[in-house]
Amino acid sequence: MNLLYRFLLLLLFTGTLVSSCIDETKLEKIPLMAEIDEIREEYAPDKRVALFSIAATKQRDTYILNGESNVPNAVEALKKNLKEKNLAFVDSITMLPNADLEGKTKGIVTISVANIRSNAKHSAELATQATLGTPVNVLKREEDWFLIQTPDKYISWVDFGAITVLNHEAYLQWKKAPKIIFTNTTGYVYSIANKQSQILSDVVAGGIMEFLGEEKEFYKVGFPDGRKGFVLKTQAMDYGNWISTVNPTGENLVTTSKKFMGLPYLWGGTSTKGVDCSGFTKSIYFLNGMVIPRDASQQVHTGKEIDSVSNFNTLQKGDLLFFGRKKTDSTKERVVHVGMWIGNKEFIHASGTGRVQIGSTDSSAANYDAYNVDRYLRSKRLLKEEDPALVNLVNTPIFKD
Repeated sequence: MNLLYRFLLLLLFTGTLVSSCIDETKLEKIPLMAEIDEIREEYAPDKRVALFSIAATKQRDTYILNGESNVPNAVEALKKNLKEKNLAFVDSITMLPNADLEGKTKGIVTISVANIRSNAKHSAELATQATLGTPVNVLKREEDWFLIQTPDKYISWVDFGAITVLNHEAYLQWKKAPKIIFTNTTGYVYSIANKQSQILSDVVAGGIMEFLGEEKEFYKVGFPDGRKGFVLKTQAMDYGNWISTVNPTGENLVTTSKKFMGLPYLWGGTSTKGVDCSGFTKSIYFLNGMVIPRDASQQVHTGKEIDSVSNFNTLQKGDLLFFGRKKTDSTKERVVHVGMWIGNKEFIHASGTGRVQIGSTDSSAANYDAYNVDRYLRSKRLLKEEDPALVNLVNTPIFKD
């Protein structure tokens, strides 16, 4: 009986092995996978900022290219590559912005803070935020959601009520109009020039509105959707004056960062309603006239490296410190956290433990942050560095020509 059992077991194992081998030989290679991956790696390696969702099917001797992309150069490179290989194909790729938008490919955030999601539903992960007056590129619409790209190139979904969509001509008119920027941490837009009047909307630091005039101690302002209201002059500035006086120095970055002290941690947050670690550093730089990439794993690739061996004496105020998992023989480095150096052996950061706070690299200090010091990777300097991923609003008119 034991010998028979062993024989049957061996037969079963052999049959399974043969079956597996047969299945593998029947498996067809995914059509053009290598060619598509090669182009994606060169032109759109980061799907957060470049959309290249392309696949192919094969019908006899012809490949059918399907999917969508907002990177024309990548699509053209793929087609050129296939032609050089003498491969017949049909181009069924949808280029974004989608033609269904009928030219309305620009949008302006029309609420205090737009919550931008990873998928087209309110229950989806909060990917990022954009404050009032932020211009976005509109790529396509699905029911009540728009796929958009923010000034830091981030691609995600926003509900239709959070933005006003415009054609190119209307967008240029909006861009040329005089603006004010809200500089207080938080505040309100009132329906008339009276603090006791009905509130029209809340507003947060960095919110941008059209300037329509002055009345007593108020600016009269316009929203992208046509609403009109009033904000206190003490809480806002003429955008032209702001941009001409903004000075992104280490000291100014530190001053701005401390206005966020105690602010709640919010995954995906980039406003004074809540921030995650990279949303915090991004907001601090934006309020000092610079647009930097959205995520810590993107910010780490900008600027100039200052330190990677925990020599914190080389850091200057405003430098960004990156934390995460160090590279090993079997794993890649993984950046998961970022903070900003404020001097005196300290850095400020939006901590996953719940709020914006200050930690120290000094083991004798009461606020010594052993956890982050132990996972420190490197520090980068962004100020005064030439980098296409770092946008200085003085030189690049995103909000106003």
